[in-house]
Amino acid sequence: MLKLQNIILTQFRNYVQQSFHFKDRVVGICGKNGSGKTNLLDAIYYLSFSKSYFSRADAANVHHGLMGFRLEGNYQLHDTNQNLVFILRENNRKELTLNEETYKRFSDHIGKFSCVMIAPDDISIISGSSEERRKLIDTIISQFNKSYLLLLIDYQKLLQQRNAILKQYAETGQIDESLIEILDQQLCRKGDQLFKDRKEFLAGYLVLVAEIYSKIAGDSDQISLVYESQLLQQNMESLFHINKQKDRLLQRTNAGIHKDDIVFKMQDQVFKNEASQGQRKSLLFALKLAEWQILKEQKGYTPILLLDDVFEKLDEKRMYQLLHWVCTESDGQIFITDTHSDRLKEQLSETNTAYQLIEIN
Repeated sequence: MLKLQNIILTQFRNYVQQSFHFKDRVVGICGKNGSGKTNLLDAIYYLSFSKSYFSRADAANVHHGLMGFRLEGNYQLHDTNQNLVFILRENNRKELTLNEETYKRFSDHIGKFSCVMIAPDDISIISGSSEERRKLIDTIISQFNKSYLLLLIDYQKLLQQRNAILKQYAETGQIDESLIEILDQQLCRKGDQLFKDRKEFLAGYLVLVAEIYSKIAGDSDQISLVYESQLLQQNMESLFHINKQKDRLLQRTNAGIHKDDIVFKMQDQVFKNEASQGQRKSLLFALKLAEWQILKEQKGYTPILLLDDVFEKLDEKRMYQLLHWVCTESDGQIFITDTHSDRLKEQLSETNTAYQLIEIN
């Protein structure tokens, strides 16, 4: 089992110096908007991923007027105590230390203390660009497949180099064909493997999402989820050959696994065009809770679940079904924020699970 026992925040967002101790598996955090509820959840996320959940630059998380910040978490993982410290120095240099040993590569830490977060802006996974859905896929797979993460990092670096050469070609009219060929070979090899990993993962994940959606919504609503990739028809080498002139004209790489997507439909129509707010929110929770479930199976422990402001997303019936499942049928540690302490107490009491309530002023 994975449990965060306490966390210390120093100069992080609105906290100058604050510590929190977590005694129960289910932790409710209440306070007014702007009090720091979400910042506390993001600090927990930081310790798992060495970055903010909200795509902010590290320096943007420093308390106003100060320089640098420090986060420390003491965990219990498989009955062993673990001390984790993240530091952003005054020169914006990042350090991550586990049991007093500093990581040389942050990628080595991903997946060791898995957590899943659900926040208000996550609805963009459904309504936003394909980049949001690829980010979701990559975040999940990277936590249990180290080789996938390293391949992905290499692929993205190579893609940036290739696009830079294409842009230079548009400006100068000259291109280093031998360099492009080398980059293409490397991108093809890595891209084909990333595609295989994604395809294998999504075959199970998308089925699980549909099952959880029905559980939360109480109805399947005839939703379908399909993996969409150019590599389902052709390999990377063929795609690069077909798009050679288009790439040079548009100054970017137009084909590859960086164009993958998940297509959501309801009754054979585009989901986001047909779905109600409740259906959209149910699908969002299904996507995230399927991630939570798969990571539990892959990691051998239940990841920490961070639920930020979820009461504004679901009606009472869906909320009850969600909380009953995650609080009663799971052994994972759960953090839930809300602006109304009475509502939070009432909902958590109905789960008949011991919980801790923290009020932030």
